[in-house]
Amino acid sequence: MSRSGIVVLAMVSFMCGCSAAHAGPCTAQIADVEQYVKRAMAVDAGPYGQQSVGAQLHHQPTPRSVEGAQSSARAGAQAALKRAREADARGDAAACQKALDEVKQLYP
Repeated sequence: MSRSGIVVLAMVSFMCGCSAAHAGPCTAQIADVEQYVKRAMAVDAGPYGQQSVGAQLHHQPTPRSVEGAQSSARAGAQAALKRAREADARGDAAACQKALDEVKQLYP
C-alpha cells in the first residue's frame, strides 16, 4: 500500500473513531425514535395527544380542532426530541430516556 493510501486510511479510521467517541448514552435510541417518527409521518399516522374533555362529550371534532391538536402534538414531540438530544449530549441517560418516552407516547 502506498504512503498516501496509509495516510487516507488512518484519517478515515480516526474520523470514524471520533464520531463514535462523541456518541451519548442514548444516541442509538434517538436515531431509532427519529426513524419511527419519520415513518409514521410518511403514512400520516400521528402524533396523537391526550383526548380532550370536549372529545368525551360526543361531539364531532372540527377540522380546525383536529389540526390544532395534531400541531400541538407535533410541537411537543419535536420539543421532547430536542430535550433528548440535549440530555444525550450532556451524558444524562435518565433525562434522555424520559424525553424519548414522551415522544413514544405521542406516536403509539
